[in-house]
Amino acid sequence: MSTDTDDGDDRMAKIDVRVPAPLLDAIEEEYPRRGYASRSAAIRDALRDWVTPSPQLSEGTLDDLVESRDQREQGETVSAEDAREKLGLDNS
Repeated sequence: MSTDTDDGDDRMAKIDVRVPAPLLDAIEEEYPRRGYASRSAAIRDALRDWVTPSPQLSEGTLDDLVESRDQREQGETVSAEDAREKLGLDNS
């Protein structure tokens, strides 16, 4: 393992990783599509997510989001601005 600097700020450790060829092909195709400048940047981001995963939403919250989306699509909701106006609340 060696250390390099990346962007002049953080010390980076260089590692060698073996991956199956089809996975490497998928990474090569995917990283620019997702806006990464390099596959190294994409892999670092994936490793960060693995080490510190994003919080997961509960089943109840996911159910509420589905219900909310359905209500919006059926025209059963109003904008925050419309709600404030209807309730006589000041926009400021």
